[in-house]
Amino acid sequence: MLVRRDAPPSTLSVEGRVVDPTEGIDAALRVVVENGVITALEPLAGMSASRVIAPAFVDPHVHLRTPGREDEETIASGTAAAAAGGYCAIVAMPNTDPVVDTAAVLGALVERAREEAIVPTAFMASITKGQRGDELAELGELAAAGAVAFTDDGRPVVSAGMLRRALLYAAITGKVLALHEEDPTLAGDGQMHEGVVSAALGLAGWPSIAESTMVERDLALAAYEQRPVHIMHVSAAASVEAVRAAKARGVPVTAEVTPHHLCLTDDAVRTLDANTKMNPPVRSAEDREALVEGLRDGTLDCVATDHAPHARHEKDVPFEEAPFGVTGLETAFAALNTHLVRTGAVPLATVLERMSAGPARAFALPVPRIAVGEVANLVLLDLDEEWEVREEAFRSLSANSWLVGEALTGRVLQTVADGRSVFPA
Repeated sequence: MLVRRDAPPSTLSVEGRVVDPTEGIDAALRVVVENGVITALEPLAGMSASRVIAPAFVDPHVHLRTPGREDEETIASGTAAAAAGGYCAIVAMPNTDPVVDTAAVLGALVERAREEAIVPTAFMASITKGQRGDELAELGELAAAGAVAFTDDGRPVVSAGMLRRALLYAAITGKVLALHEEDPTLAGDGQMHEGVVSAALGLAGWPSIAESTMVERDLALAAYEQRPVHIMHVSAAASVEAVRAAKARGVPVTAEVTPHHLCLTDDAVRTLDANTKMNPPVRSAEDREALVEGLRDGTLDCVATDHAPHARHEKDVPFEEAPFGVTGLETAFAALNTHLVRTGAVPLATVLERMSAGPARAFALPVPRIAVGEVANLVLLDLDEEWEVREEAFRSLSANSWLVGEALTGRVLQTVADGRSVFPA
């Protein structure tokens, strides 16, 4: 369930090169919106190809830190960051304090989002109580209270038997399980990808097989039960191949990849900047190439930011002591445009589809479309604008971005979410 605000009566129009892969549109148009609904698509004589109107983005993996760590992010600040990044909908993770494992906690969040969220916000609930992995949460009650899916993100479901039970109970709710893939006995105390760079830096390595073996296990369970699963933040080449092979066999699986895994390799960690410390870690050049190919060919259905805010003092420590995670809502499109589209690695239309329709379909959310009669969910982009990522410009309460100080090309100029203009404010 997406939590929405009522859109006020209004009329607006946006002009540009409309690129909507779902509708098969690539043309210069004026998009007219009345009372939140697209009422006309009017041809234009000409328009700069760099000024693009696209379906607004959907992020299926966001940490809002509410409840429990509102110093790092709130529903209001996180959704403001989403609006600035071109998002018309986000899905929040349940690893909060307390964990979203009861209908009461979830219900309170839904009410807060109705009052505070700037863009429509959905919530996942945990698979197991307290995300401890030893007892199922009340999945039926949580689904009835509005959970859009279930995940223990931040922790894997280590027990295969527990995951199988979760698949069976989730079947009753019709909701998907979104899985954090990590074998703790293989990951150990790893701080970064296990390889040449970790050896050179003397940091404990986190092997890619710690992810891929769990992906293989969970895909086998999904195939056996014929129940859908969503593989979160894929980072390893072997995981991409496992998802590709499972899809070919008809296993009901979707998968996501983050901008940082698409753009970075473990060479970035040579700086020992704690803002390059992610879970799962950024990996080798070969892994990155496999992720880019998986995004391009549809093996990886969607881009998810895994927006993970942390307070400055938590990251301003030696690399080994810092928490995992980086922010990403406000920089995702620009990072992908800079590193993938402008380099020719992935077509613009593919990136736009994987940031919008792909994640919406994965979680049965409304697919943003630019068509007459559709609720307006639009993002206006300047593909050629160059800008520097500056900490003080973030709308997020946290600035633990791997991109601070970097120059990017491509910027969000306006976001219309659920019929209302939400950025610029």
